[in-house]
Amino acid sequence: MSSAAPTAPDAVPDQAVLAVDRPSRRLRAARLLTAVHRRRADVTVVLLFVALAGWLTHGLWPDPGARVLALNPEDQALYEWFLAVDSRALLGDFDLLTGRLNAPDGVNLMTNTTVIALGVLLAPVTLSFGAPVTFALLAMANLAGTAIAWYLLFTRVLRARRLAAALGAALCGFGPGMVSQTNSHLHMTAQWLVPVIVWLVVRMLRAADPAGTADGPDRRRVVSSAVGLAAAVTAQVFVGEEVLFLCAVTLLVMAVTYAVADRNLARRALPGFAAGMMLAAGLALVVLAWPLWFQFAGPQGVADGMFSPHYFSADLRSWWTVSPLSVAGGDGAARLTTGPAEYNTFLGLPLLLVAAACALWLGRRPLVVACVVGTLVTGALSLGPRVVVDGERTAVPGPYALLSGLPVVDGALPMRFALAVLPLIATLLVLAVDRALRGTGRTRRLVPAAVGVALLPLLPTPLPTAERPPLPEFVTGGHWRQCVEPGGVLVPVPLATPKQPWPMRWATAADAAFGMPEGFFIGPYGRGGTAAMGTYAQPTSALLAEVGRRGGQPVIGDEQRRQAAEDAEFWGASCVALADGTPHADSLRGTLEQLYGPATRIADAWTWRV
Repeated sequence: MSSAAPTAPDAVPDQAVLAVDRPSRRLRAARLLTAVHRRRADVTVVLLFVALAGWLTHGLWPDPGARVLALNPEDQALYEWFLAVDSRALLGDFDLLTGRLNAPDGVNLMTNTTVIALGVLLAPVTLSFGAPVTFALLAMANLAGTAIAWYLLFTRVLRARRLAAALGAALCGFGPGMVSQTNSHLHMTAQWLVPVIVWLVVRMLRAADPAGTADGPDRRRVVSSAVGLAAAVTAQVFVGEEVLFLCAVTLLVMAVTYAVADRNLARRALPGFAAGMMLAAGLALVVLAWPLWFQFAGPQGVADGMFSPHYFSADLRSWWTVSPLSVAGGDGAARLTTGPAEYNTFLGLPLLLVAAACALWLGRRPLVVACVVGTLVTGALSLGPRVVVDGERTAVPGPYALLSGLPVVDGALPMRFALAVLPLIATLLVLAVDRALRGTGRTRRLVPAAVGVALLPLLPTPLPTAERPPLPEFVTGGHWRQCVEPGGVLVPVPLATPKQPWPMRWATAADAAFGMPEGFFIGPYGRGGTAAMGTYAQPTSALLAEVGRRGGQPVIGDEQRRQAAEDAEFWGASCVALADGTPHADSLRGTLEQLYGPATRIADAWTWRV
């Protein structure tokens, strides 16, 4: 008999266990490799979007303080001033009614597109490196961020293949309208919260559907979606209200269409979904009630829009024309819109045909039908009150005529409804390419190839830039403090106007530490309070503007000197400054000396204490 101890039963390998364990380990390893591959693919797409955005805006990056977007420099001067004012929140010096422009009445920041949330968020960048750096950063980040957000929505919510999602997201972030709006309209290109809003609405709908789970509606998820939606909507108000308005209109059209296309879902989910939307609206209103009141009824607020819907209407022909800012575009197409920042349509005939073919191929799925109806409605609204064809206004009324004059709606430019078409067409393309990639046969290659060929002519080209005139040492060196105390009012000569806002760069370079009269902004004009760009010029301002345009030496008498003193007192001005290099500087200096007496030289500027 052997003396060896018996082997413990648990010390003997169980072959059955090993047989199960080995495949499970291999399965876990395979899943890990798949996850790594997917993350690598996601990172690659994100880096490509960032690289493309950087390439489009690379003209600003050698020196943002010395470069400017050549196609819309006036608006860039305005937005850089907005960012400078917003950054003062970090210093504890911020109010929705700022006296740093249009002194003494001030400017209502809610009435203007001041991108408050972005300006406050990037205040450390502005205060450290200057508003031009922040502007260049946002111009790039808004394009890349919008594309990335849509990519995540397409891959996570629609469960689309990455190639399909990347193609659709590229159109959302770098479509003709987005690239053209990058010419200084930061409030229109900051659309990275829109996919978040869409995701929260879809999440709420799914949670409200009793058929979604065995236990009925997921009320907790409905509530959490409502809270998140309220937060996203509130944030978007302080980024760009017009984008939120376009998003809301589009989602409303799609929701109604989806409900008609899928009546069973509508009946099941409507009670919980409606309750969730009411909760979201109520929570958002608690936070937004006072800012919105301030915008429309507060000091320097306006209740109506100032832009004519007849002027800002999309030309019907522009829809099948390629944008001049795309590789296949030509300069002749520019006559079909109001300016280089409004190439909102310009999708080209190939993309329109391919999108229509994709919609027909996908069939009558509720989401497809909702996207098609949303595209037709928003596209039709972009045509304005009267349809314009090839620059000629016809007698044919557009659907926008039904909305014209309504409160809030009047503040939106009709042609910007076309911006909502980009994600709708992109969704159709994503669904079609994803379906093709999951199938077999020729469509697996044919559909992605057709979509790629349709998108290729729209590949954007880098935004043109130019050198901006240097600022006077009087400002950049901080010498202005010898003339006016921080928070006081400095009068640059000539004064800033909507068409000539360049003196506002003085305040921007000083982080808006001093105020200025008049300027470039939206506010009430005259006793009626009608919305207008800028304000009326005081007599002395008008006199100096005329000398700055034509030169010469006007006759100055006691009446002009008395008026100059009254205007300076009205502005609350501490100092008037004339920098070297100003057009007709000698004539302006002679005029100012007759008005205010001998000048004092500070750095490269002549100054007068008033």
